[in-house]
Amino acid sequence: MSRVYLDHNATTPLRPEARAAMLRAMDVVGNPSSVHAEGRAAKGVVEAARAQVAQLVGCMASQVVFTGSATEAAALAVAQKDRYGGRFAALPTEHDCLLAWSEGGEDAGLLAISAANSETGIMQPDRAVVANRDGQAVVCDITQVAGKMPVRYPEGGKPSYMILSAHKIGGPKGVGALINFTRDDPLPILRGGGQEMGRRSGTENVIGIAGFGAAAEAAQRDVASGAWARVEKLRNILEESLEASSDVTIFVGKDSPRLPNTSCFATPGWKGETQVMQMDLAGFAVSAGSACSSGKVRRSRVLEAMGYDDATSGGAIRVSLGLQTTEEDVTRFCAAWIDKYQRHRARAA
Repeated sequence: MSRVYLDHNATTPLRPEARAAMLRAMDVVGNPSSVHAEGRAAKGVVEAARAQVAQLVGCMASQVVFTGSATEAAALAVAQKDRYGGRFAALPTEHDCLLAWSEGGEDAGLLAISAANSETGIMQPDRAVVANRDGQAVVCDITQVAGKMPVRYPEGGKPSYMILSAHKIGGPKGVGALINFTRDDPLPILRGGGQEMGRRSGTENVIGIAGFGAAAEAAQRDVASGAWARVEKLRNILEESLEASSDVTIFVGKDSPRLPNTSCFATPGWKGETQVMQMDLAGFAVSAGSACSSGKVRRSRVLEAMGYDDATSGGAIRVSLGLQTTEEDVTRFCAAWIDKYQRHRARAA
């Protein structure tokens, strides 16, 4: 049997549109900073992709700053904290790329609030509205929302900054973007040639940016067509099947607004690390929490922050579906997981 990939929140397969755009960009020889015809051609590739990303997230093209990753975009946003009183804070459920910079205190002038948590899929736009109304500047991580749901802005206004990544929407790894909604250009943390209109020095990754733009355009079409509704149904089928087989498994955020593709569930006493390895051997790629911590498998920090005990947070895994996921994939996963769960229960008896 072929392997089944169910870890789309970690990274997504490269879209055909992105692959084609990258192959075309490989033949563009100029440096985007050069003024000759070859340089202008490369610059045209970058600017076309900038417009595509802007269209996906609903901003002006001039507000898109290309970076090497969402992590770099987060660092660039946090570096602006002196404009907001000099202190940055992130909620304990935030991604490590933001939490690593946190100085604590929700009254900080610059506050990180994700549109959706990458591990649980739980959405939290209301917190951003409250922060905006309290006069705080907000860094909003839309990495998991972009390309799965429309990027909408609440009545409280747009955040100051947003971050996103190409490889979460079917683009290549190693390219991201900061969206700057403020009136001032961000002060660069990478200095040198003044690329990206002086906001981020370093020759642009033309090939990766071309793939990012193509993926953004394709992802927007999928969102507009309602393609993720089918994925949400598959997620619900998965949870209903597992719930019927285990009366101790907890489905985190099941009654909260969530991403359509994400299921985070915990079986107290059955280590998430063990589940991930057993499912891998059975032919299924899933994760225990976020997969962005350099290969580490550990107790879920997010679930601990949400108040779950050690046995529960240590027994959590995340299954994240994609547009290519089929009902057969879900059915096979459920059968394999239930088999492993029954064996675990028998050993624990």
